[in-house]
Amino acid sequence: MSVNGMIDVNGPMPPAPAMLRRSDLHASLSDPVLDTMTFLNEVTMRFPEAISFAPGRPYDGFFDNEDIFAHIRRYLDHLAAKGWSDQEIRTAMYQYGTTAGQIRELIADSLRLDEGIDVPAESLVVTVGAQEGMLLVLRALIAAPDDVLMVSSPCYVGIIGAARLLDIPVVDVEEPEEGFSCADLEAAVVRERARGRRPRAFYVVPDHSNPSGTTLSPQARSELLDLAARHDLLIIEDSPYRLVSPGTPLPTLKSQDRAGVVVHLGSYSKVMFPGARVGYVVADQCIVDGSGRTTLLADELAKIKSMVTVNTSSLSQAVVAGTLLAADGRVSELNAKPASYYGEAMQAVLRQLERHLPAERRQRLGVTWNTPGGGYFLNLRVSFETDEAALNRAARDFGVIWTPMRYFYPSGGGERMMRLSTSYLAPREIGEGITRLAGFIAAETEQRSISGQSIGRGEHP
Repeated sequence: MSVNGMIDVNGPMPPAPAMLRRSDLHASLSDPVLDTMTFLNEVTMRFPEAISFAPGRPYDGFFDNEDIFAHIRRYLDHLAAKGWSDQEIRTAMYQYGTTAGQIRELIADSLRLDEGIDVPAESLVVTVGAQEGMLLVLRALIAAPDDVLMVSSPCYVGIIGAARLLDIPVVDVEEPEEGFSCADLEAAVVRERARGRRPRAFYVVPDHSNPSGTTLSPQARSELLDLAARHDLLIIEDSPYRLVSPGTPLPTLKSQDRAGVVVHLGSYSKVMFPGARVGYVVADQCIVDGSGRTTLLADELAKIKSMVTVNTSSLSQAVVAGTLLAADGRVSELNAKPASYYGEAMQAVLRQLERHLPAERRQRLGVTWNTPGGGYFLNLRVSFETDEAALNRAARDFGVIWTPMRYFYPSGGGERMMRLSTSYLAPREIGEGITRLAGFIAAETEQRSISGQSIGRGEHP
């Protein structure tokens, strides 16, 4: 800078940013799993006119800007009615809040009404979405190098990514097309024990799972709880799609947990709105130290949270609390209309697939799909590689976006499968989107045949 205070444009250039070697960063940052969401967002931004079956998010049509203010006002009035002073309310909204969360009682009441989960408020931790809950639970439970996390394959990428960030070994158990098998899980547990490792927890989405859309049967739920108790295996239950699906949901694993083996993850992203970023963990297991003193697992999770996010946003908690108060705690009733809408959206996609890919055509093209009874997702199996290059061609040439299923297989798989999300599109977009998708599938299959890779008799597409 010159003596008169003006910048000297001919002065020395600022130093170049330091260069870091990727090999010096944590290995998880080179894991393709961590690039999944970024890639899908980039494809969507590069092809804004494409119809996207990729986002696993609620339909925008259910949101009203003014509702946010009404929900916060309702919660503030609730605190005042409980005898809180203006100063106490101001502090609760503007200052750092309690680490474990300030709306735990309202959440506990709602869980009793809606889910049959009867736990004290002290056994809950309010988190920044269910994703933070996964991180907290994994960090607390996985204690030794030989501890492993069990998952079914395919599996939600969020739990895989959290495990990779924490250097936690993941053992995946392939899920048959007909659904989850307790026998396969038990065989994997025994196998890991024989290797000198301790299967510590099993992550599962029992209802309309992401990405496969499958739901555990009542028998499978009972068998899983029994297996967990016999093998000293904790179950991490994550079930965000239960109350946005049509019909009466099956009981949660946590509501049937008599042995204290289930840690339940909850989220308000699907049943209210993702922007709030509010979830919770039900962790009522007792922890005993060497002197015989006991605490709740929730208390231990709160310790970790205090070093991660300090606390969940008080304003976000206020919006969620106001919504719970408006529904008298019954999130199921609050979501009656959205659940019906999402059920119809799923059926609309299935109808359009049947229309554009009738039996004879889909047999010729080597296409099959499953038929979930709810949730946001279904899977298509095709005869060609559904990699990122294929996704780019679909977006560029046909104006349609989907999610490669290979992202959801920890040890490889899903190379010829795609996930379709049925929740985000308006009804008028679904028909056009499936028209484009069917055109893309036909073109890719034809190109594969021309290049000498046609499906041979007996070859599984």
